[in-house]
Amino acid sequence: MNEDWFGARLTQGGAAFRLWAPAAKRVDLVLDRTIAMQREADGWFSIEVPGARAGALYRFRVNDQLDIPDPASHFQPHDISGPAEIIDHGAYQWQATGWRGRPWTDAVVLEAHVGTFTQEGTYRAMVDKLDHLVDIGITALELLPLADFPGKRNWGYDGVLWYAPDSSYGRPDDLKMLIDEAHRRGLMVLLDAVYNHFGPEGNYLGNYAPTFFTGAETPWGGAIDYRVPQVRKFALDSAMQWLRDYRFDGLRLDAVHEIVENGDIPLLYDLSIAAGTLAKETGREIHLVLEDDENRASLLDPITDPPAGKYRAQWNDDYHHAWHVLLTGENGNYYRDYPEPRQSIARTLSEGFAYQGEASAHRKGKLRGEPSGRLPPTAFINFVQNHDQIGNRAMGDRLTSSVEPAAIEAALAMTLLAPMPPMLFMGEEWGATTPFPFFCDFQGSLADAVREGRRREFETAYDKFGDNIPDPLEEATFKLAKLDWESLNDPQASNRLELVRRLLSIRRTEIMPKLSRSSFGRARVQDDGLLGASWKLGNDTLRLQANLSSKQIANPLPEDMAKNRLIFGAESDQHKPWGVVWRIVEQ
Repeated sequence: MNEDWFGARLTQGGAAFRLWAPAAKRVDLVLDRTIAMQREADGWFSIEVPGARAGALYRFRVNDQLDIPDPASHFQPHDISGPAEIIDHGAYQWQATGWRGRPWTDAVVLEAHVGTFTQEGTYRAMVDKLDHLVDIGITALELLPLADFPGKRNWGYDGVLWYAPDSSYGRPDDLKMLIDEAHRRGLMVLLDAVYNHFGPEGNYLGNYAPTFFTGAETPWGGAIDYRVPQVRKFALDSAMQWLRDYRFDGLRLDAVHEIVENGDIPLLYDLSIAAGTLAKETGREIHLVLEDDENRASLLDPITDPPAGKYRAQWNDDYHHAWHVLLTGENGNYYRDYPEPRQSIARTLSEGFAYQGEASAHRKGKLRGEPSGRLPPTAFINFVQNHDQIGNRAMGDRLTSSVEPAAIEAALAMTLLAPMPPMLFMGEEWGATTPFPFFCDFQGSLADAVREGRRREFETAYDKFGDNIPDPLEEATFKLAKLDWESLNDPQASNRLELVRRLLSIRRTEIMPKLSRSSFGRARVQDDGLLGASWKLGNDTLRLQANLSSKQIANPLPEDMAKNRLIFGAESDQHKPWGVVWRIVEQ
């Protein structure tokens, strides 16, 4: 057993187990009996057990004192501190055997949290909603993180066991069935994955592998030391497991700016290379995207296929933040970096990022970003709402609770037809008012610390709303976040859904086929709020005119009207408040 791998694997006659525990003197496998594991070089312990089968439960015992879950457990039927279950990934009978994915230019993403997407909160219940997504024009379902977290409810960013889909939502085969059924309908499925920290509860690594961590801190816990080969491999194997064994079509990597990179070769590069190798071996389309507060355009490449060290796209927070300031007038926290939101929106439409090396007031003058205008528009995922920007509010309220419908619909009309891949948050397609407050299921002092931290963060809101602010530890807060699918029957919801369906139908026929040869053009906005923008789509030009104000504005019609084919909006010499017009100039 000289090969480095983690966890449990079925063998021809049983199962083999491996644990990297460089600080341990002794490790035992606790199966149906206790068996001493063999010590190997570089801190590894291993054992092969004849007769062990899928479904068996096991733990590791360190130094005759501490029973721990396998850090590479593939399933925890009794939560993070319970025993791991041996999983046979080859047992599931895939139905969508011909699925190889979709090109990135097809991407229209809907972000969803499994536990609140349906009342049941399970993988299997999500299957019943897949036809809804296909019907409106969604092509990619992105799931918030699934790695096993403490308790029964969590956003997913407190995951501790990076290989194990949380049991609150169902078994591994249930997750595979969800992905399989999505593929049968032509839907890609992406997974949000966290490799910048471990959750604050249930992480035992420091007891037997302290070199997993650098000693530095991220905002959410100890920084992981990816200079250590075993640590790097642990993360890479986790990512490849989601892509290989569950057949996810891609990963969205959370907050990569908090990954401490001290080595010569960044983890992000190695992960992209590994995904590209898997794509070549399987003939599949695999898409990797980032959340990166540093706006590093040099990490992005939406064209090279398969991935070869870089990433298809990045969540464009600049686009969201500028829209949020424009729609709400809020200017606290990071929103203060967008004092002229219309100008910031114009820059994101014409160059990708709003911050491309400028000083950020929110970051105390730190320079943020790299030039991005030479990248294709498909390198930027644009959105008006997401889980963070809704949930990281005291009440977890959506824009529909405070912004006039015409303004929201203008933002949607621009976002869903611009060449950048658009993303919606679950329920946004029909203007759901269901809040998405922060929730978790910690216990004891950690629960108290979370409550106190929220009160400090939202001190002004607590002074205003008091006990009306949902308690993140209460089950009622989790239930409050569950989508109300019955609200789809409301006339206003039906109208919003029809608008989104229409916009995505236009995107499918007019925009998608030309995105492989798209490039940024120009954008400018007048003092009165009239914005104009254009992009090259192969030999054609896509043009936008939008009134980003609540007042009517004179609308100068293009001189070459005969060449301008209207695809959305109405021809008029007056732009109504929040009016949006899209045209294609064909050569």
